[in-house]
Amino acid sequence: MSHPDPSVRKVCTDSMIDALHKCKLYGGTTVLLVPAVVSKEVSYDEAWSRSVAEIKKILPEAHKTGIKIAIENVWNNFLLSPMEAAQYIDQFDSDHIGWYMDVGNVVRYGWPEQWIKTLGSRILKVDVKEYSRKKQQEEGIWKGFDVEIGDGDCDWAQVNKALREVGYSGWGSAEVPGGNRVRLKDIAERMDRIYAL
Repeated sequence: MSHPDPSVRKVCTDSMIDALHKCKLYGGTTVLLVPAVVSKEVSYDEAWSRSVAEIKKILPEAHKTGIKIAIENVWNNFLLSPMEAAQYIDQFDSDHIGWYMDVGNVVRYGWPEQWIKTLGSRILKVDVKEYSRKKQQEEGIWKGFDVEIGDGDCDWAQVNKALREVGYSGWGSAEVPGGNRVRLKDIAERMDRIYAL
């Protein structure tokens, strides 16, 4: 939604509107949206203003369908702090837009519990995954994700505490590679362990 070409932005906006209607049809409640990418060609202020304009076109459909839009930070060089993320969401003055809290994505350059406390009731959904700063430093930035839930640098006890403090009681979905029954059992057990902290 930050692309310089308005026709590209329109494709994204139309796709999001379609996703809202399909989400309602399937019985869902939320559609994830990555609103912008900042790059050498797209400045921060352009990413902000273009994505805001497009989201304003989408919000009436969110209200019509009852489906919420959840913004996520996916290392797109945009919305790099929790205070900025909160400001971005608040400018829409709508209860149909909030934040998709990806715990693992924040560990690289921050502390998830701090983001949770700042974003508070804006959090609509939570992605559960890990990140290892040690693997990042030794093997490369993307290798930080090559660690199992509970074995990285996320302080799950503090994450759980922060989620309780802000009153979050929604979904926590594993965003990790799947597999057979043995693999899925391991993921479920790991999630049980971190939620028990």
